[in-house]
Amino acid sequence: MGRSYFTITEITDLGPFIVKLVLPMTANVKAEAVKPACFNVYAERKNKQGELLMLPKSWSEREVLLPSKGYCEVKDAYPSGPDGKRREEGTFVTLELRNRPFDITSRIAAPNGMNEFVVTDCRITQIAEIPAEGETLTGLVFDQCAGDAMKQAEKFLHGVSSYEAEPLAYGYFVPQTGSGRRPLIIWLHGGGEGGQDPAVAYAGNKAVNLASDEIQAKFGGAFVLVPQAPTFWMDDGSGEYGRSGKSRYGKALKALIDEFIARNDAAIDTGRIYIGGCSNGGFMTMRMVLDYPDFFAAAYPVCEALYDEVISDAEIESIKQMPIWFVHSKDDVVVKPEETAVPTYERLIKAGAANVHFSLFDKVIDLHGLFTDEKGEPYTYNGHFSWVYALNDDCRLDYDGNPVLAKGKEVTLMEWLAMQHRSTAAPI
Repeated sequence: MGRSYFTITEITDLGPFIVKLVLPMTANVKAEAVKPACFNVYAERKNKQGELLMLPKSWSEREVLLPSKGYCEVKDAYPSGPDGKRREEGTFVTLELRNRPFDITSRIAAPNGMNEFVVTDCRITQIAEIPAEGETLTGLVFDQCAGDAMKQAEKFLHGVSSYEAEPLAYGYFVPQTGSGRRPLIIWLHGGGEGGQDPAVAYAGNKAVNLASDEIQAKFGGAFVLVPQAPTFWMDDGSGEYGRSGKSRYGKALKALIDEFIARNDAAIDTGRIYIGGCSNGGFMTMRMVLDYPDFFAAAYPVCEALYDEVISDAEIESIKQMPIWFVHSKDDVVVKPEETAVPTYERLIKAGAANVHFSLFDKVIDLHGLFTDEKGEPYTYNGHFSWVYALNDDCRLDYDGNPVLAKGKEVTLMEWLAMQHRSTAAPI
C-alpha cells in the first residue's frame, strides 16, 4: 500500500474535473527541485462497486465503449501547502493536471445513461529523484485518496420538497451579499442530470456559476435553486422522450418552488423570480412559463426542447408580455432550433412581444481558454452545449445580430435578467 494523496476538483463548462493532486511529502522541498517530469499519474474510473467503467469514446461515438483508464498529463508541479496553493517551498507537492473533454480526469460519467459521480482511483509514482532538506526523495508511490475539495459545490446546500405526490430533491445557494429581499434564480438541469443526487444537477453543467461572485454582483445577491427530476423533465409519465409537450413533474416542481419561497419568505423578492435551464430543463422552463404565465418575472430557456407544434396561439398570447431570452446554436442536432426555439420566438415577435430576445449562435466555442483542440485552437463543443454561453454570461447579441439594449446600454443575459421585475413586463 502506498501513501495518501488529496484531489482538488473544479467545476468547468463540461462538469467537474480533477485539476490538482496534492501529495504529502516526507521532507521540505524547494521549487527548483520539483518538475512535472518527476511524476507520472495513472488513473482508473470505477463505479461504486469498484468495477472499471466502460464508457463511450466521445459524445459523437457513443456506441464505441472503451475502458476508462490511462495516464494523465502533468502540466505543472510545485511545492505547496495542503490547500494546493503554490509556494517557494513546502512539505506538500501539488501536481496540476491537463484536462481534456470527456477524459479520465472528469469526475462524472453516464455508465447507465444518467450522469453520476464516479470513483477515480489514481496511482502517482515518483519517477525522478527530488532533493529535499536533509535527504533525497525517491520512489514514492501515492495510491490512497484521502479526500477531495470541490469549493464551488461547497456553497450549495441540499433539500427535498415535502410535496407528497412527488417529492423532489434540490440544491440551493443562499446569497452572501446584499440585504433585504433578493431575487431567486432557478436553474433546471438537462436530461442527463436527473436522479437523486442534487450535486449532479448543479455541477454537471456549471450551474454553480450562478453563485459566483461575478454573477451574484449583477443581481446584488440572489438565491439559486436547482431542482432535480428523478428521471427527466420531458417525462410525461411514459418514461420515454417524446413530443407530447407534457411533463409529469409540473405540479411537483411548482410545489417545490412555492415551498422554497415560503421557507425564505422574508428574504426573497417574489417579483423577481427567474427561471431557466438547458435542453430538458429548457423544455421545462417553457412548460412552467406556459402553465404559470403570471408567476415568473423572466425566463432564460437554453437549447429548449419544447416543440413549437404543441404550443397553441392562445398560449403564445398568454406569455407575450413575459420577458424571455432564448439561447441556442444553429448546429444543434440534438434539439434542432428550427423545431423549437426559432418558430416560438418568431411567433412571439409576431404577436407583439416587446421584451423577448434570442442569442442564436453559429457554433459553441470555448471563449475562456479552458479547453483546446489538437492544434491548440479553442475547443469547439458539441452544438447542443449552448448552455456554456449562458452560464458564462457570454450572451450579448440578439436575433438580428445587434447587441441587446436595456435602459440605453448594451447588456448581457444576466445583466438583463437582473433588471426584470414582474410588475414591469414592458421593455426597460
